[in-house]
Amino acid sequence: MSTEEKKLQIEALLQSVMENEAEYFVVSFKIKPTNNFKIFIDGDNGITIEKCVQINRKLYKLIEEAGYFPEGDFSLEISSPGIEEPLKIFRQYKKNIGRFVEVVLSDETKKDGKMIEVDEIGIRIEFTEGKGKKAITQQLVIPFSNIKTTTVQIKF
Repeated sequence: MSTEEKKLQIEALLQSVMENEAEYFVVSFKIKPTNNFKIFIDGDNGITIEKCVQINRKLYKLIEEAGYFPEGDFSLEISSPGIEEPLKIFRQYKKNIGRFVEVVLSDETKKDGKMIEVDEIGIRIEFTEGKGKKAITQQLVIPFSNIKTTTVQIKF
């Protein structure tokens, strides 16, 4: 069985586990040649370690029952993407409205600001240029087609 076939089979099982988890969603799914499945899951209101463990156990059991790896020769990691990971899917962007982000554009320039709006076309960020009395607050619309990465920034 090829790596791609394995991935498709595990994704189908994952989908069945996630059917009853409406507030949670899969961000990314990777498989390494050693049958190590690494799955990032997030939630509209975040995700707890306990929920990751619960999903992991359900999926692990389904993989074992399906007999895809008769020798048990696989590993399964399910976690949240973590704050340092770039946003990958639309639902993550929606969830992070109101947070500060760093956007790396296709031409490698960076824009920092508060993400105030997200739609199917792109995002709108608000940022301040200048200091003191000369500070000017501006907004910038950035189409998804111009975004290389978007990372949430922690501000204290």
